[in-house]
Amino acid sequence: MTDALRPMTKQRLYEQVLDRLRQYVAEGDLKAGDRLPPERDLAQRLGVSRASVKQAIVVLEVQGLVEARHGGGTYLVRDSLDVEPVERMVERRRRLPDVLEAREALETKLAELAAERRTEDDLAAMRSALAHMADEIEADGHGIEGDRLFHAAVTGAAHSSLLAEFMRSIADQIAESRTESLRQPGRPTRSLAQHQAILDAIAAQEPHQAATAMRRHVRTVAKVRLLDWEPEEEG
Repeated sequence: MTDALRPMTKQRLYEQVLDRLRQYVAEGDLKAGDRLPPERDLAQRLGVSRASVKQAIVVLEVQGLVEARHGGGTYLVRDSLDVEPVERMVERRRRLPDVLEAREALETKLAELAAERRTEDDLAAMRSALAHMADEIEADGHGIEGDRLFHAAVTGAAHSSLLAEFMRSIADQIAESRTESLRQPGRPTRSLAQHQAILDAIAAQEPHQAATAMRRHVRTVAKVRLLDWEPEEEG
């Protein structure tokens, strides 16, 4: 049965504000570090309530596109506002806790096994991944590819084909959680340090320490703004 004639959804007012802000940044050629007009001015110029503007700014913060400094205004983090649709954010928010729960269970065991079974080639792959992540962070990136390479290297070092298959089966969801975590302010550098602690324990062949370090890391990854965000039904 076709879904084409399902009831149409009314765009929330703050979503319209998001569209206007994206257009404003593009037409004004604003860049990372530039400041957006104050919420009061935006509300007046757009003819909406300040609450609608605030809801839009929160969505931009959750997506890592702006930084709201207490008492100091709202600044662009990137050169554009490529805003993810709110409905997609709602869906990610719904499934993220399950993904993070699965990551903790699987990756903690993988780190433990890696400490028991790793080879010198496995350690070299982990070190290479951390070097790649450090380079990404140095270039003002989030370290996403280096993070992926590191966790893949830990999975490989566990030498467990079935656990590796489980990880592949949720690879897309893990990539989503990785991006969500690493765009939190200050998170890339902290994750890099936690990766180093995991590597140190694996290199020292300390299974318990490796598992503990990985569990601590994944629980840090789980602390993201998206899970605190409450989508508004009305603008």
